[in-house]
Amino acid sequence: MKGYVQVYTGDGKGKTTAAIGLAIRAIGAGKRVLVLQFMKSKVYSEHAILESLPGITLETVGKPFFIIPKGMKSEEELARWGDEVVVFEAGHPPQEYIDLIKKGYNRALEAVQSNEFDMVIVDEYNMALFFELISWEDTKQLLDVRNPSIELIFTGRGAPKELIEAADLVTEMKEIKHYYTQGVNARLGIEN
Repeated sequence: MKGYVQVYTGDGKGKTTAAIGLAIRAIGAGKRVLVLQFMKSKVYSEHAILESLPGITLETVGKPFFIIPKGMKSEEELARWGDEVVVFEAGHPPQEYIDLIKKGYNRALEAVQSNEFDMVIVDEYNMALFFELISWEDTKQLLDVRNPSIELIFTGRGAPKELIEAADLVTEMKEIKHYYTQGVNARLGIEN
């Protein structure tokens, strides 16, 4: 069966949730799935169950803090994040993050060329691209060497136009209204 390239992007909630839904559907059909999460560590509620499901391999490439270019968020927003965010000068992300993402990229490259998985989800990969932790040239190679039977799913805000053009399916999550703007932080079992 032919696999396709899917992209879930946009500023609205639900990109990772959609990808996890696809993973559940895939294993229900007897498929093997790699969920490779970029810029995350195993601190989210879905990690408690995904690793126990037969057919899903879950790997994370990240730290328990987030990175963001200087000037992208207001001082008020940064204060809410506290120690969970590291601010860097645009174009100069922390080397340790670049190294982590490269490790994840190499794992993704290996996975999309193998016969080990039927579906490979590269969660938050779009953000790694956006933050210049990985290049479009590397991403193009990932697409070019992909075993054509593997379904490859990219998630994260800020998918570049090149990825959108290369994909077979693109869904943009658009935020209409979110309780986060009223000061509600990520809730256990819902956003975290």
